[in-house]
Amino acid sequence: MRKKIVAGNWKMNLSLEEAKALVSELKVKIDNYRNSSEGREMPQVVLFPPFPYLTRVADVFVNYDQVFLGAQNCHNEDQGAYTGEVSAMMIRSAGASHVIIGHSERRSQFGEGGIVLAEKTRQALKNGLTPVFCCGEKLPEREKNAHFKVVADQLLEGLFWMHKDQLSKVVIAYEPVWAIGTGKTATPDQAQEMHAYIRKLLADTYDQGLADEMSILYGGSCNAKNAADIFRNSDVDGGLIGGASLKPDDFFSIITALKP
Repeated sequence: MRKKIVAGNWKMNLSLEEAKALVSELKVKIDNYRNSSEGREMPQVVLFPPFPYLTRVADVFVNYDQVFLGAQNCHNEDQGAYTGEVSAMMIRSAGASHVIIGHSERRSQFGEGGIVLAEKTRQALKNGLTPVFCCGEKLPEREKNAHFKVVADQLLEGLFWMHKDQLSKVVIAYEPVWAIGTGKTATPDQAQEMHAYIRKLLADTYDQGLADEMSILYGGSCNAKNAADIFRNSDVDGGLIGGASLKPDDFFSIITALKP
């Protein structure tokens, strides 16, 4: 059965004090929900704070079986003279279990492509981290009806080199680049169409069993108002949330909009 996941990518936001206040408020909401839900399950929640806050957030959610910690990026080498970089081993040792790889901002602003992202994915798996591998098209590519090919090429280069046992440990996040931080959002039908296409790629490249078990998240201006409509789609298993994850009320509304 596919895991249902709501992930919060804080990006480069919040002071330490603001981060502590955010997780404290979120913890209260989760505690209240768990105590009053009469056995109702929550989806998995994965928080992706900036690197300096990893251990602080980890300390808040010790022994929470549905709340996980992730990093927003990792380096593609184990260790070495890479000033300012952070390895998958370091991330794991800080208490994280997940890492975002291939976010559109890393691709566009830092020039990360298929080979580098494949190596980062390899490092993540080697160190016991769950990669959340991002893919998605820019607006001109969608307007040219090239969005399916763009996503297929990104998955082929970044993920489809691995054995299916390895790939089964990966979470895919579809993020239409034209809908990130723009206020635009793919319609529920557009999200479902691409998610179904990705699942078919998995089935055609590997097998239907793998396609059925892999979680595919939607990322791209998903918010408290549209989350429920997007999450109703059969091939959408949750969301990779940006700006709304910085607002405890909104983020918790998104969490509870996803039915486990």
